[in-house]
Amino acid sequence: MLFADDPWFAKTFESSLLAAAAFGLLGIVMLAIGFKVFELITPRVDLEKELAEKNVAVGIVVGALLLGIAMIVTRAIGG
Repeated sequence: MLFADDPWFAKTFESSLLAAAAFGLLGIVMLAIGFKVFELITPRVDLEKELAEKNVAVGIVVGALLLGIAMIVTRAIGG
């Protein structure tokens, strides 16, 4: 539960929008970093080429990877 003395409590609508935009941008950046780390640890698989060739298996793996990273980022940002 949020209280007015909580440092993350937005007191105005504008500060709520600013906080949402900032945390949204932070989440997108962290998601992109997670994807790039996955590309670095799997050098033998060219993900962009496989996705361009409509490889469904790679698409499912990348989708699951992004969902997993997004769940971790959500917990990291949201506390």
